[in-house]
Amino acid sequence: MSTHAPTEPDLRHHGDVEVRDAAGLTDLAVNVRTGTPPSWLKARIAASLDSLAAYPDGRPARRAVARHHGVPEECVLLTAGAAEAFVLLARALRVRHPVVVHPQFTEPEAALRDAGHPVTRVLLEAADGFRLRPGAVPEEADLVVVGNPTNPTSVLHPAGALGALARPGRTLVVDEAFIDAVPGERESLVPHLAELPGSVVVLRSLTKTWGLAGLRIGYVLAGAPVIAALAEQQPLWPVGTPALAAAEACCSARARTEAEAAARVFAEDRAHLLARLREFGEIGHATAAPEGPFLLVHHPEGAELRERLRRSGYALRRGDTFPGLGPRWLRLAVRDRATTDGLVRALGAAGVR
Repeated sequence: MSTHAPTEPDLRHHGDVEVRDAAGLTDLAVNVRTGTPPSWLKARIAASLDSLAAYPDGRPARRAVARHHGVPEECVLLTAGAAEAFVLLARALRVRHPVVVHPQFTEPEAALRDAGHPVTRVLLEAADGFRLRPGAVPEEADLVVVGNPTNPTSVLHPAGALGALARPGRTLVVDEAFIDAVPGERESLVPHLAELPGSVVVLRSLTKTWGLAGLRIGYVLAGAPVIAALAEQQPLWPVGTPALAAAEACCSARARTEAEAAARVFAEDRAHLLARLREFGEIGHATAAPEGPFLLVHHPEGAELRERLRRSGYALRRGDTFPGLGPRWLRLAVRDRATTDGLVRALGAAGVR
């Protein structure tokens, strides 16, 4: 692991760019579950449209999220996706030594930079499987941001390792946007929010498992003082009525059962994808035990391979916009077995051995 100042990757590049205005491509670039949102969720969202004449009331959704996680309502803040939460944190927190653990989703660093904060990067090493070593984070860091499971590496860090980063005088932010794609939500810090020292903030997104990227809905779980500080940075009615209806619905018993079943399907489909990719000696893997609904792989000609696959009808996420990676790295979403088998045929046709 190494620590240094930010360099030049394009922090604003995201996977949706790979498939925008590209009809006919098989989308392996965006980590949203296919076949979503489910029909019952669409119905709940559609029913909310009859209430559009009234201003949004976030209280029922906030109560539902609080009940779902067993936390007080004052410890919940609904946001326009997890991306808004990063902006709120950057604006609300008075920090002097923010640290972002990379490679990870780049919006936290972009938001901190936009708010005028100098950001230190801690880069996890490929040779170490991109595992988190708490001692690599500078002691003077008063804000630490890390993803779990981490986008794009698909590493699920142990809750104990994350908890070791918490201390008085420090805000620890854990982006758990993909934790509901992990069976049992293993290694989540939510059960430990009240017991860890310092300020611990967990971010959640409902856009990945439920196919709601266009609706923009997520939430923050943290101590009441942090939630109040973040809320002061929001405009009035920051989350619209359809998104609030979705948040409430996604906390139901039915939704929890479906999300757990989807997580297990992800695990099965990921195992198939891993097995098929290991047929190619030229393809290396970020981690031997990925836990997210995506994989990070590398190839000696990664950037060129991505273009060849695109011409064959498959869109993959480039890796060089993530700090700590480079053009040899590619991220691909976990899909069903038929899609994986098609990708494998395309890899063979592209000359991968």
